[in-house]
Amino acid sequence: MKKLLVLIACMVSLGVQAQAQTAGVPASTNIPGQKYPQILPDNRVMFRVKAPDAHKLQIDLMKKYDMVKDTSGFWTVTTEPVVEGFHYYSLIADGVATTDPSSQTFYGMGRMASGIDIPDKDMAYYQPQNVPHGQVRSVNYYSDITKAWRRANVYTPPGYDQNTTKRYPVLYLQHGAGEDETGWPTQGKMDFILDNLIAAGQATPMIVVMERGYATDPTKPVSATPTGPGSMNSNVFPEVLVKEVIPMIDKSFRTLTNRNDRAMAGLSMGGFQTFQTTMTNLDKFAYIGGFSGAGRLQPGADIKQAYDGAWSDADAFNKKMKLVYVSIGTKEPERMYTGVNGFHQTLEKAGIKHVYYESPGTSHEWQTWRRSLRQYASLIFKN
Repeated sequence: MKKLLVLIACMVSLGVQAQAQTAGVPASTNIPGQKYPQILPDNRVMFRVKAPDAHKLQIDLMKKYDMVKDTSGFWTVTTEPVVEGFHYYSLIADGVATTDPSSQTFYGMGRMASGIDIPDKDMAYYQPQNVPHGQVRSVNYYSDITKAWRRANVYTPPGYDQNTTKRYPVLYLQHGAGEDETGWPTQGKMDFILDNLIAAGQATPMIVVMERGYATDPTKPVSATPTGPGSMNSNVFPEVLVKEVIPMIDKSFRTLTNRNDRAMAGLSMGGFQTFQTTMTNLDKFAYIGGFSGAGRLQPGADIKQAYDGAWSDADAFNKKMKLVYVSIGTKEPERMYTGVNGFHQTLEKAGIKHVYYESPGTSHEWQTWRRSLRQYASLIFKN
């Protein structure tokens, strides 16, 4: 009898262990207290939504998954394994794309969307640690160019309010298409990345400014046929940044105003905007960074003719610039990978010094850009 009881106990224990190994954990992006979505050990994601009156539900997460309804009105589905990183997704209810009521929402895809963060094995660098923390502040200002109120998010480093005589270099950091100034501090975790780098002595304490990358001058006609990354034809954001944002930040915060203390970087559309802005204002920026987005060169064009001939003398450009940085994910769509990698090769052939980084295994998503920011921020503003 004792042997039987021991055998039963062992079987129960093994069953519990097996269940624990296959059990999911609530996603960090869930609304607090919500158990679903759950991330399984192999990075599949289990969704569960109560919608007794719905006729058809789908989850659109990199591909569409049909959900199955039970007798109590709950719809469930488990996806294929999802790659590490942050991903937008939608709940499609009877053909209408909406948000998952169990998920926090994020401005991406040109609208508010649900999001899920699949943990990276090397994720400590963008998680809150027991180190001094900076602050992200919201700054509203009126733009005379756009004739509208605008908002910037500004990260101030640890100790900014304690040492009121110290001045800091400034990084202008831009989001991608379909996102806004909330992208980097929310989806990108930029404040934790900077906090951790600064605490480890791997980055110079800096101010980081994140602005909305869309700006229209109401006195100018809007292009009827916008083309190019982010449809920049009618976008006057570079003008707004240089003529209004930089002076406003220099007036409102304790900044260092020399070009050697000013950097700009951006992801995707923001990367194109970075080159568009800095390459025509080299007297104001010494550091340039494009994450999954780089300079705009026409096929077959002579790089020496681009940006008013800024690259016509490689030696002079290299002496002037402190850093040019370009990155891409190895699993990005072919068009994007080919474009950025081709830009890197063009710079190389022209003798333009730069740092080129490929994020292993990541696509056109936030894990590529978190890794890029981690590296870029550790390279700028170094003596």
